Amino acid sequence: VQLQASGGGSVQVGDSLRLSCAASGSAFSKYTTGWYRQPPGKQREVVAAITSGGTIYYADSVKGRFTISRDNAKSTFCLQMNNLTSEDTAVYFCNAHTAWGLILTTNYWGQGTLVTVSS
Repeated sequence: VQLQASGGGSVQVGDSLRLSCAASGSAFSKYTTGWYRQPPGKQREVVAAITSGGTIYYADSVKGRFTISRDNAKSTFCLQMNNLTSEDTAVYFCNAHTAWGLILTTNYWGQGTLVTVSS
């Protein structure tokens, strides 16, 4: 699976952005898909994820502001980011993976896309 992220950019505090990730390859619907971010000087962290069954997870810091969605027919998934703050500034990565319990059986990353939020 190859992942291609798009949609980053520079915005002002309070603005919105939509990140998209397009997947190539087969059996997209079986993957858990998600977004991670790496703020400057910090470690990569999970932002949101949606499983193959539709279960959704959000980091506490983005709950109520970000929405993750996926379209299995188009092999795409998106992250709608509203009411952005300067703390959302980071390089965002899309991810697709499968797991057997806690063991990753596949794990794919897209290239990062930079989101800069300024006041």
